[in-house]
Amino acid sequence: MLGKLFAGFKKEETQTEEDALPRAVAALLVEAARADEDYTDDERRVIDRVLKAKFGLGAEDAHALRTVAETDQAEANDLYRFSSVVKDGLDREGKMALIEDMWAIALTDEHRDPHEEQVIRRLVGLLHLEDRDSTAARRRAEARS
Repeated sequence: MLGKLFAGFKKEETQTEEDALPRAVAALLVEAARADEDYTDDERRVIDRVLKAKFGLGAEDAHALRTVAETDQAEANDLYRFSSVVKDGLDREGKMALIEDMWAIALTDEHRDPHEEQVIRRLVGLLHLEDRDSTAARRRAEARS
């Protein structure tokens, strides 16, 4: 899987469905981290840790996936490109875990930034979750830190 994932990143037609979900999740995590325009090393480390756990990756592969996701996110016009993949690729529990991970990244600096909150709120709607789901995910993320 990873060989295909990291080969030809600039060529979307080479991306398989198997590759699409990790890239979409990673891009959404990067979106949450960059929302406040202060993308820190701590946020990068949290993203790498989440990608390792979520997809069973080694440190190098998680770092490579995040790096590709940074480019994907920077080139995207909106969240829909990623949210549609996640909406179809994850069950409700997986979507909730993603929102919790996004909150963990947003709270890395121990500050709730309105831009980060807005990104998460938009994604919650795109994933057909509710505000109370986001609140529960935020509280779990706060308890983890």
